Amino acid sequence: MNKWMQRAIELALRNIEQGGQPFGAVLVKNEEIIGEGVNELHLHPDSTGHAELLAVRRAQEKLQSIDLTGTVMYASGAPCPMCFGAMAMAGVDKAYFANSLEEAISIGLSRSSEVYADLLKLENERSFRMIHMPVMDNEKNPMQVWYKCKDE
Repeated sequence: MNKWMQRAIELALRNIEQGGQPFGAVLVKNEEIIGEGVNELHLHPDSTGHAELLAVRRAQEKLQSIDLTGTVMYASGAPCPMCFGAMAMAGVDKAYFANSLEEAISIGLSRSSEVYADLLKLENERSFRMIHMPVMDNEKNPMQVWYKCKDE
């Protein structure tokens, strides 16, 4: 195990001591930690307060950029779909994790597996429904307005 994963695990263990869940994450660029976090669900009523997401936010703030190309995430547990998406959208190169999704399920942390399973279903079969309501007036369509403004 490398020093970055050791740090992620240390963060997770410290978080457990403070009443939190067993998740810690470290984001590294050029052999330097640029962001780290733990699940803060026990501290704030914020379902996005996951270790990886907080590490991404802190790194972006530090770098003053949303582009995290060239970074690597080390996480104590397999990232949930939300964290996976955030890392992918930010351009994180790859992520290593210590505990698997199966291990999380075995101790009662199953929400991630439920969301991953739902994403594999056809859109009309998912338990979480997203319904398209198109904007018919291009003058009031935010994407069309943005597209017109960006070249001005």
